Amino acid sequence: MAPPGTAPDAGDPRASLLDDFLSHLAVERRLSPATRANYRRDVAALLALHDGLALERFEAHHIRRAVAQLHARGLGGGTLGRALSAWRGFFNFLARRRGLAANPCLGVRAPKVGKRLPKSLSPDATAQLLDAKAESALELRDKAMFELFYSSGLRLAELVALDVQDCAGILRDGEVTVTGKGRRTRTVPVGAQARAATEAWRAARCEVASPDAGALFVGARGERVNPSVVRARLARWARRAGLEAHVHPHVLRHSFATHLLQSSGDLRAVQELLGHANIATTQVYTHLDFQHLAKVYDQAHPRARKK
Repeated sequence: MAPPGTAPDAGDPRASLLDDFLSHLAVERRLSPATRANYRRDVAALLALHDGLALERFEAHHIRRAVAQLHARGLGGGTLGRALSAWRGFFNFLARRRGLAANPCLGVRAPKVGKRLPKSLSPDATAQLLDAKAESALELRDKAMFELFYSSGLRLAELVALDVQDCAGILRDGEVTVTGKGRRTRTVPVGAQARAATEAWRAARCEVASPDAGALFVGARGERVNPSVVRARLARWARRAGLEAHVHPHVLRHSFATHLLQSSGDLRAVQELLGHANIATTQVYTHLDFQHLAKVYDQAHPRARKK
């Protein structure tokens, strides 16, 4: 659930400053349109809660009241934390570029939120999903997409952005280069089953794709597949495979990270493969089950090994 709020009216002097901030996010920080939309929504929510209050008159108590109001509307700690981060960034921008005296968000914290572990499938459930047979050109596409999610830990936006020219690297070199969050580029390996699925889809792609379509994965109309279609098709495959859990693209990315970390124990390598800027983001995947930890302990600890 996102904070309510619409952009200030054009006559509101705060509107042009918000537009300047969003331009800064686009040009200088090169944030994605989706991320910029979140910033716009969050800052607009704050301004709507203090209609007419000049930005230089905002103080900490205004920020705390806004947090309390949004919390009372049912927003959780995670959403409020994101909103506070957006507000803090907005006022930092105003301090640097417009001479604002102080950032009223400093020292204000969102309500604590419990740490949620990412959902992942077991290796058996993953195999159950991916081993399903494709019976049409679009199902060959689906299988290739889902294999790439799990094989290479791709994000949804990274997968739908792949072009036909990326296919050569996948099939010839067993790797693919993608551009993720913050415009960070990384090259990740592609496993044998994902390569085979991509090859099968490449052979069938001409049945679906428009002649001038450059996207590797296209929808029923022949153009680049929409992310919502990918989500819907994956959920359909999961139901057909008899999986009770709701499976979405990030579940396969989480499964990739969890299974790789359980097998290797190399957190830094998993961080690189996932494209995380901060290893703290990757550390959430260290939720190894007790049996796995006990096995590692028994094998590695000098006092645990049987003589």
